[in-house]
Amino acid sequence: MSTSNRKYKDSVFVDLFSEDEKAKENFLSLYNALHGTDLKDTEQLKTVRLDQVLYMTFYNDVSYLVDNKIIVLAEHQSTINPNMPLRCLEYVSRLYETLFESKEKYSRKLLNIPTPEFYVFYNGEESYPSDKTLKLSEAFIERGTETNLELTVKVININRQNRHPVLENCKTMHEYSIFVETVRKWKEIDSQNGFEKAVEECIENNILREYLKRKTKEVINMLLAEYDYETDIAVQRAEEREIAFAEGIERGIEQGIERGIERGFSEGSYQTKRETAVAFKRLGIDIAKIAEGTGLSVEEIEKL
Repeated sequence: MSTSNRKYKDSVFVDLFSEDEKAKENFLSLYNALHGTDLKDTEQLKTVRLDQVLYMTFYNDVSYLVDNKIIVLAEHQSTINPNMPLRCLEYVSRLYETLFESKEKYSRKLLNIPTPEFYVFYNGEESYPSDKTLKLSEAFIERGTETNLELTVKVININRQNRHPVLENCKTMHEYSIFVETVRKWKEIDSQNGFEKAVEECIENNILREYLKRKTKEVINMLLAEYDYETDIAVQRAEEREIAFAEGIERGIEQGIERGIERGFSEGSYQTKRETAVAFKRLGIDIAKIAEGTGLSVEEIEKL
């Protein structure tokens, strides 16, 4: 079954800002932190999230119509993909399709459309700037002084140690950042019961306390679903690379091995090699072969 056809359970991020009974309050607090406003009426918010759209692209999106804008939020716990502007272009195009009937687009009257804004909240473990703007035009093959089409995505690093202003101005996002940090810590300490212990610790420390007490089981299930999804994708990628690597080995000579490595790891970052090595270890591949294929040392792989 292809990943594009799979159902995906909402992440804690999506539930907190889009689906929970207090999601609109949480979102409005975040919106105010981003725009320096003081909006209080949640009734003016309209959810415009697309159902199960672009599974591999926006499986954890939050989208609202507010203040004549379409606000699209997404969370990333892995490396930021430079193609986010292109993904957002496709996403907002589909959103606009849901807002207007086809015949309206052919009317002689100018359609007034809400202004789109895109935000990606990064809380991964790799070093990343406090905030960064990604532009669609940076991907154009030919770049001139002017462009006929532009789309920007603002990436905000919400790791607590980064101290981005949005964390100071939005209590929910600040506590969510601590929650993610706590989950990550406990997942490393206790792979069996880490999620439960992370939730318990957050409740004890008044981190998303009301939300976590009210939805303890649901949150743990969401965390398990997120972890399963990430593991599933990592294993699929590892299997594809293993096949390419094995084909090189079957050709029996160093040149064949090198080709297998090139197919499996071309343009791979150090982090990608580490992720691949972890997945290969889960598949029971010999560490020496993993080292040969990834370029990592045996010592590095053993520590993973």
